[in-house]
Amino acid sequence: MESLPITIQFISIVGALMFMIMIFRLIIKGHLREEYSVVWIVCTGFLLVFSFWRSGLEKISLLLGVYYPPSLIFLVGILAIIVFLVHLSVVISRQQNQIKNLTHELAYLRQELDQRQSVNLSKPEPTQPMTTVSPIPPSL
Repeated sequence: MESLPITIQFISIVGALMFMIMIFRLIIKGHLREEYSVVWIVCTGFLLVFSFWRSGLEKISLLLGVYYPPSLIFLVGILAIIVFLVHLSVVISRQQNQIKNLTHELAYLRQELDQRQSVNLSKPEPTQPMTTVSPIPPSL
């Protein structure tokens, strides 16, 4: 029965390392910004720490008065998700304001461009004095 925890420990270590590699690949390809990758790297670091230090979760849960140690992982995970969602809501709100401001600026610039084009169309173009060209060359 002792081989089961070692197997689970090995699977969790390999899974956390694969997740870390995936995060680094996303950063390199430019699909994940560095500011968001820090959160995922820290979470993976915690997973790796508790994968190697099996009794650590039990010790921390005893210190915090949590009866069932795996429930502490879920509690911390849910709190982390809530904090991350609030952060993303702030980022989305900021970007929405920026989009609104850019839309107003674009509308103003289009209006100004339309006004300039209408002024240019309403002005008569200056005419050049006509030069007459005679079809018959002058004779000597």
